[in-house]
Amino acid sequence: MIIKSSAFKKGEVIPAKYTCEGDNVNPFLEIKDAPHGAKTLTLVVDDPDASHGGIWDHWVLWNIPAGTQYIEEDTVPHGAVVGKTSFGSNRWGGPCPPPGTKPHRYRFKAYALDASLELPPETGRVGLEAAMAGHILAEAQLVGVFMRK
Repeated sequence: MIIKSSAFKKGEVIPAKYTCEGDNVNPFLEIKDAPHGAKTLTLVVDDPDASHGGIWDHWVLWNIPAGTQYIEEDTVPHGAVVGKTSFGSNRWGGPCPPPGTKPHRYRFKAYALDASLELPPETGRVGLEAAMAGHILAEAQLVGVFMRK
C-alpha cells in the first residue's frame, strides 16, 4: 500500500498553505494498492515531535471506503468519520509547531482494515488505534516536515 501527495514529497517541507500559517486545509492525498479484502481505510496525521513531549494529532479519519484512492484538498471522503484531534476539534488541524523550534515531522499514516469501526466521533487517535488492533491488513506512511518562521 502507498500513500503520497502532489503537494509535497516524502521528507520534503509541507507548503504553508496546509498549515496554520496558510489556509489550514488538508493537502491532496493519494492512497494506492490497498490489499484485497480491505473493507475500510483509516488515516491518522500526527506530529511525533510535539513540544509537550507526546504525539499531537492533526487529523483522525476512519471508515473511509476501501476503494477510495484520492482525498481531495480541503475535503473529507464521503462516508468517512472524522475523529477528535489534539486541537479538540473534528476537522483538519494543520501543522503549527511553536515558532523558533526545529522542523517537526508530520506523519500521514494510512491503514487498510478488514472491518468497519463503530466509534463515536469523540474518539481520538488512541481510541482509534485500540479499535484497529487485529484488523490491520496493510499500512503506509508519508512524512513531511514543517517549521514556523
